[in-house]
Amino acid sequence: MRQFVVREHEIEPVPGLPGHLPDDERVLWQGRPSWKLIARHTLKTRWIAAYFALISAWSIGTGLTEGETAAGMAASIVIFSIMAFAVFALASIYAWAVEKTTVYTVTNKRVVIRFGVALSMSLNLPFKQIETIAFGKLNGEAGNLAFALKPDQRVSWLMQWPHVRGWRFARAEPSMIALQDAQKVADLVVLSFSQFTAENSGHARVTRRFEGESARKHPIPTEEVRSIS
Repeated sequence: MRQFVVREHEIEPVPGLPGHLPDDERVLWQGRPSWKLIARHTLKTRWIAAYFALISAWSIGTGLTEGETAAGMAASIVIFSIMAFAVFALASIYAWAVEKTTVYTVTNKRVVIRFGVALSMSLNLPFKQIETIAFGKLNGEAGNLAFALKPDQRVSWLMQWPHVRGWRFARAEPSMIALQDAQKVADLVVLSFSQFTAENSGHARVTRRFEGESARKHPIPTEEVRSIS
């Protein structure tokens, strides 16, 4: 597995790629994650909102039982509101920065994840190093694509975050996260991966879908994969 620091985004020889593609390789799709989906599903802004709503309600309840003045309770609510706004602002800014600095690329031979808010890096995932592919639905057509690597391949969960599947620390699974058109991208990646695998080993092994963190991995006949449009 090759994971390396590349040059600044503005001088990439090919947008989103660390170098020019070989003559027999072509780009099938490029895209970015959605900052709104990152904020909601990766940074858990809804949970943050629920937390601040809970402590605000607790503050009001405590104030009523202890005979606190209305002005005092109002001041507490204002403080909690300011804290909630600050956390939301920071989460949104970070999510926006992740979107702007990330490019996902799918070719007929590999997946490349260019990422890094502070330090630009590219993760190169040749299809021959991928064992299974998992699709996790978020809402509507949105979702994540996770790539389980073969046993001899390793990536750092911390270095790859947030472009990694949750709760897979020992064998981190690099991921294309927060895709608005994830279903279409999943179909394209499965088809390309399966065709590549079939040409090189005669069979394809992918995961069709995972909900939350429960993925079922099973082989898919090449004939079924080729019917995906």
